[in-house]
Amino acid sequence: MPCSSIETSNNFCGGGDGGDVNGRIHNFKLNEHTFLASLMPKKEIGADRFIEAHPHYDGRGAVIAIFDSGVDPAASGLQLTSDGKPKILDVIDCTGSGDVDTSKVVKADKDGRIQGASGASLVVNSSWKNPSGEWHVGYKLIYELFTDTLTSRIKKERKRKWDEKNQEEIAKAVLHLDEFDQKYTKVEDPKLKRAREDLQNRIDLLKKQGDSYDDKGPVIDAVVWHDGELWRVALDTQSLHDDRKCGKLADFVPLTNYRIEQKYGIFSELDACTFVVNVYDEGNILSIVTDCSPHATHVAGIATAFHPQEPLLNGVAPGAQIISCKIGDTRLGSMETGTGLTRALIAAVEHKCDLINMSYGEPALLPDYGRFVDLVNEVVNKYRLIFVSSAGNSGPALSTVGAPGGTSSSIIGVGAYVSPAMAAGAHSVVEPPPEGLEYTWSSRGPTADGDLGVCISAPGGAVAPVPTWTLQGRMLMNGTSMASPSACGGIALLISAMKAEGIPVSPYSVRIALENTSIPVGGLPEDKLTAGQGLMQVDKAYEYIQKSQDLSCVCYQIKVNQSGKSTPISRGIYLREATACQQSTEWAVHVEPRFHDDASKLEQLVPFEECIELRSSNNAVVRAPEYLLLTHNGRTFKLVNILHYLYEIVDPSNLADGLHYYEVYGIDCKAPWRGPLFRIPITITKPKAVLNRPPLVSFSKMSFLPGHIERRYIEVPLGASWVEATMRTSGFDTSRRFFVDTVQLCPLRRPIKWESVVTFSSPTAKSFDFPVVGGQTMELAIAQFWSSGMGSHETTIVDFEIVFHGIGVNRTEVVLDGSEAPIRIEAEALLASERLAPTATLNKIRVPYRPTEAKLCTLPTNRDKLPSGKQILALTLTYLFKLEDGAEVKPHIPLLNNRIYDTKFESQFYMISDTNKRVYAMGDCYPASSQLPKGEYSLRLYLRHDNVQYLEKMKQLVLFLERNLEEKDVIPLNFFSEPDGPVMGNGTFKYSILVPGIKESFYLSPPNKDKLPKCSSQGSVLLGAISHGKLSYAGEGKNPQKNPVSYQISYVVPPSKIDEDKGKGSSSASTKPMAERLQEEIREAKIKVFGSLKQDSDEDRSEWKKLAQSLKSEYPKYTPLLVKILESLLSRSNIGDKIHYYEKCLVEVFPFILFCALLPCNSSRLLNVANLNYLQRYNVIISAADEVIDSIDADELAKLFSLKADPEDEDSEKNKKKMETTRDHLAEALYQKGLALAEIESIKGEKPSALAASEAVSSDLRSDLFEENFKELTKWVDVKSSKYGTLYVLRERRFGRLGTALKVLNDMIQDDGEPPKKKFYEMKLSLLDEIGWNHLSTYERQWMHVRFPPSLPLF
Repeated sequence: MPCSSIETSNNFCGGGDGGDVNGRIHNFKLNEHTFLASLMPKKEIGADRFIEAHPHYDGRGAVIAIFDSGVDPAASGLQLTSDGKPKILDVIDCTGSGDVDTSKVVKADKDGRIQGASGASLVVNSSWKNPSGEWHVGYKLIYELFTDTLTSRIKKERKRKWDEKNQEEIAKAVLHLDEFDQKYTKVEDPKLKRAREDLQNRIDLLKKQGDSYDDKGPVIDAVVWHDGELWRVALDTQSLHDDRKCGKLADFVPLTNYRIEQKYGIFSELDACTFVVNVYDEGNILSIVTDCSPHATHVAGIATAFHPQEPLLNGVAPGAQIISCKIGDTRLGSMETGTGLTRALIAAVEHKCDLINMSYGEPALLPDYGRFVDLVNEVVNKYRLIFVSSAGNSGPALSTVGAPGGTSSSIIGVGAYVSPAMAAGAHSVVEPPPEGLEYTWSSRGPTADGDLGVCISAPGGAVAPVPTWTLQGRMLMNGTSMASPSACGGIALLISAMKAEGIPVSPYSVRIALENTSIPVGGLPEDKLTAGQGLMQVDKAYEYIQKSQDLSCVCYQIKVNQSGKSTPISRGIYLREATACQQSTEWAVHVEPRFHDDASKLEQLVPFEECIELRSSNNAVVRAPEYLLLTHNGRTFKLVNILHYLYEIVDPSNLADGLHYYEVYGIDCKAPWRGPLFRIPITITKPKAVLNRPPLVSFSKMSFLPGHIERRYIEVPLGASWVEATMRTSGFDTSRRFFVDTVQLCPLRRPIKWESVVTFSSPTAKSFDFPVVGGQTMELAIAQFWSSGMGSHETTIVDFEIVFHGIGVNRTEVVLDGSEAPIRIEAEALLASERLAPTATLNKIRVPYRPTEAKLCTLPTNRDKLPSGKQILALTLTYLFKLEDGAEVKPHIPLLNNRIYDTKFESQFYMISDTNKRVYAMGDCYPASSQLPKGEYSLRLYLRHDNVQYLEKMKQLVLFLERNLEEKDVIPLNFFSEPDGPVMGNGTFKYSILVPGIKESFYLSPPNKDKLPKCSSQGSVLLGAISHGKLSYAGEGKNPQKNPVSYQISYVVPPSKIDEDKGKGSSSASTKPMAERLQEEIREAKIKVFGSLKQDSDEDRSEWKKLAQSLKSEYPKYTPLLVKILESLLSRSNIGDKIHYYEKCLVEVFPFILFCALLPCNSSRLLNVANLNYLQRYNVIISAADEVIDSIDADELAKLFSLKADPEDEDSEKNKKKMETTRDHLAEALYQKGLALAEIESIKGEKPSALAASEAVSSDLRSDLFEENFKELTKWVDVKSSKYGTLYVLRERRFGRLGTALKVLNDMIQDDGEPPKKKFYEMKLSLLDEIGWNHLSTYERQWMHVRFPPSLPLF
């Protein structure tokens, strides 16, 4: 995620400037010049001095790739460089979040019209060149391109306008109802009652729609074509404008790939959102690129903005150019993805960038590990790119640096510094600090493997440009996200100078120059863990580079392992645990010279030889050899370096408790001015042992001023599992803000961090509780926020008390295997007496799935071609699942989840969609829970890698779907003191007092099988938590997760019990003779075969008709046969499905009738010919339905239903089921007959003469038949149900009661309980158009693109 935060204060005031960069400053005051300069800090790193001395080395010739959330090319200061060149060379969406599928190709008609992918009719501009005549079309929901903030603003404005229109329609509807009431004072006639009900329904519908309004946003159509030279793009954005004359496709000025013409567009004045386009895969993929947050534009502004009218607000390197590589995925908010990171690296190499800035990062399991790190190493070592990244914002505790910036050797990790001028100007602090310092939240080293973590520091706040859609020009943000581009801009100045002076650019030489010329921040050795080598100085680094330009470009890889142990290999020495700090240890350090991949073997590798003097910052603690000779091995076949082993002795035994930092560094004997060529960091955190019982440790009278940090290291006693702490403050008047962090490190785990930000408005005490790991050193870091209490001049006194608690158990994570046997748990208190009160619940279910389909393909575009030339492959796995009820589900892939940087797999992305292709959820390595309604779903998982063997192994990847159980389904588990307790029901265990040295045991009972949720199938796993102790100040509670420490508990669902009633009665003897039973079997077989016959051709239909007549003759009035005939007729009607074919006619046939009605009189024959075939079909359907109806004795059926069946009588139950089947056949026939009657009436509504003459039945009689048929149907079924409600809607529509028709239709949609049926919504649109509610029909049409997209979106 981005490593920054936004400060909303717009008031800039404060004091002045004076003194040196980091020196103590007194009587600080600002003037206008220094105030503006403080908003974009450059003095702190010497950039202003450097440009003043070298005005043409202002970044010119340097190209920076901004790996971030996407840069707005329209933002202030990002159009031109200081020498007039385009500032932004390219804008790329590396995530695919803006991709549009434009693989559909259409041709224009004679009027220049094409049908867009959204279904809209679009007019292309006749001046656009398109030699092939082929137009690629696609569409995009505009909110998919906007940030959440922008979407919220647009929704608010659109809702206001929509409400105005809705209120107008409500006022009209109320007026009509009022007029009706005035006209009819007494409403007793049923028809009048229904008419009034219809008017009231209209009002209710409008009000309800206003309450349930959920704007999914407008749809924009995209058209892509090749003009003979370039791929061109045009968008139709009419839906974004109130004036429908604006935003037409033909008025759009075509764009092409941004890097070709550097042109961009803006969707509309309302959103003010800038976008660019890129076309891939021969026009089949269009990428519409927008930013997913202001973060990247702000970052780019810090690094390179150029403001000729206000040079004090220039970025650090106003002459540099950039490419924007969007790695933050809009679909995920702004989270980076593996796909985005890999494509960004590809783009940086393709554009021959000099620098990469990445102000993103996440915690990592392993430092300097993973596929992205491997690719970065290649980019840095082979292509000489300098990679700069933020260290993270997780301070002030140690070992909080994030990946990749703070954990990767090839990346320059940057910490965040704040100067007095920045505090006074940008942050509006009344009284700035006397000297510069690191921001409190800036992440600290070392890494888990001992590397320093932070390389250098740079200003971590600025007022910089932001995107136009924010409706402001600049904004204050702070974070290591801001420090990184400040450093990157400073390095761009160096590259500008190096290129101008012909000095070879190398990340190795630049990095050593930065490190060896930085100004230390703080006066203690351990301050390097906070600020790295210090605050970078551009001018000093430039002098260093000039002086060392003739030296070899080499870096030194450090590998350290403890003598006698081959693993783990680390990059420094980190003695953190108590046992490591009690005795002297010997370490083997491997120093490996590394050259760039293109280094000349004869000219660089062979002659390389350096005499290194080794120095220790404290020989009493760390001893090393005095000298080391480094050479390259001279082999000509491959680059293999000689590993030089030096042995260090580290003796921390005599050190005081607390933090200690040392270095062993190598100096070139021939050129000591170069400073350290390499450093071996040694961090020792000697913990305080807790020996008293009960185990309590307190730290008294700690004094705090703004920015001060107190660190304490405690050896957590074995047996401790949680802490109860109290923080007391005193000695201050104004409020104080504190960061309280604890960190523990365990092998192959991310740092275990607990944190709290506490504000004390007055002296008081606050309590905390948090889990700990016994036997591991815990750092307690307490920091007064850097700006808290400034101006008060009062010292805050803090007393901090920690009490350790713990209950040790023999099973932390409990697995119940599905049997009836309980699990024995043994508990003991090792530290002090504890109350043992176990609690356990199962509140989640996890169901395993294997993919039903696996598709492996080679990605077709160059954006997925690695610099090595390898093309990336993609594996798409499809998982199918069904939810019987609505639920909140979360995908879980144990192999891949929760890792972005520290994984060897490139990326993962999933989409969950229903049978209509509507996407309900998207996610990547951090899956989130999503609410899904009842229905069938598919989850598509997308994996990428260039190694096909890895992907082949993933084709049967197991995925779990995890869902939270409803509160009523949560299963509390019971505890017993006896092994037979779960069965016998006695010996319940509730609580006990554990005494140190005495163990106690109890049994955890598996859940009662009858209590298992109905969604739990065999092989699924019920999950929950179990806790054993409670806080000393907490009351009784049944939720284990609310206790300070809880562990996972799982229950494997066993096979379901055998249904004892299953199969009973299935083979009861029949009383019918064998010959009769044989004839029945033959009859049913004939009907089954008859129903499966195809009717694709005229010959097939003719044969089908003959067979139907033959079977009817053989089995007269046999209802199942007649039902099958009716079904067959409906299936070949080409109007719709066998039940709901009428809805399509509402949308397609009615407009045609209206068109014909508008024709001249002599065109009426066209209407007759077009609809005669429909009339014939409907009459055939009516006849078939009548045959079904006549075959059923309705009176007898009604009598049978009036009799109550005996559920114990098997024959009675069979008869009941048979009656229900017959009833369903009757209802279906009546329903289909009603639809056919209504359609005939609709077609004859215009009463053309030829049709009237051809029909023997009058229109009035038809109407009577419809009503009679409808009333008969109401006797048997609920005509308002989703199955039969269409006929009810149609009936209300016939009588002009459109409000009632809409109400019934809405109820049908609501009660359907299945994925939405498109036919219902098309019918709803037809009714809305007919009633004249245009604002509602527009709203529903936008929703249609969400509910029923034509295809699934691209990954």
